[in-house]
Amino acid sequence: MTYCCGLLVREGLVMIADTRTNAGLDNVSTFRKLHVFSKPGERILAVAAAGNLAISQSVLSTLNEGLPDSPEGEPETLMNAPSMFKAAQRIGRAIRHINATEGPALRAEDILAEVSFLFGGQIKGEKMRLFMVYPAGNFIECTIDTPYLQIGEHKYGKPVLDRAMHYDIELYEALKTGLISMDSTMRSNLGVGLPLDVLVVRDGVCDADLHHRVEAGEPYFHDLRSRWSAALRAAHKNIPLPPYKTQSQS
Repeated sequence: MTYCCGLLVREGLVMIADTRTNAGLDNVSTFRKLHVFSKPGERILAVAAAGNLAISQSVLSTLNEGLPDSPEGEPETLMNAPSMFKAAQRIGRAIRHINATEGPALRAEDILAEVSFLFGGQIKGEKMRLFMVYPAGNFIECTIDTPYLQIGEHKYGKPVLDRAMHYDIELYEALKTGLISMDSTMRSNLGVGLPLDVLVVRDGVCDADLHHRVEAGEPYFHDLRSRWSAALRAAHKNIPLPPYKTQSQS
């Protein structure tokens, strides 16, 4: 299992992904799930993956080398996509291509072959955008009303984003909120774990403001986890007890 989230706010984009993969309790590994394609000043595109690791790696390799049978004549990659929308379409086509070529053999062995992606970034001259691409290759786009998208084991981190995220939040406040969401997920699901890969991109720059790996024992993240736990305990303690018990039940 994995957890990845993308946060799109007025000032820019934040993407966070864990790195834990497992094929059973005795086969836990670390693999990068957040991949960045960039030409500074021209475009920066980030893809975060959840699901079958072999399929997601095949999809990414296809997007690097170029989609087969490209109608334009030259290989279609993320780096030569003319727009973010066209790039999202190429991710969808790559998923369908890999499912068609590798899916039957995997299904014959009863192996789950589904993958999903978060895809965000900016191409010069375009607005910044964030998409979630489903296992079938179709996709949705992040909106101002709900300025985040998640894939993987998202249910534990979603309440934090629901309560705290809004489009006008400051960019690094959004990063902090995303890290709290990630911590909440890690607390409740051992299938999600450190290290975490983090990308922050400011709108209009087409380059990374921050591209960082949060390792186990990093002081800031350790402090964030401790402070968030303490804040929750304090809030719980400060809420009055329910007034439902009657005098006769005392």
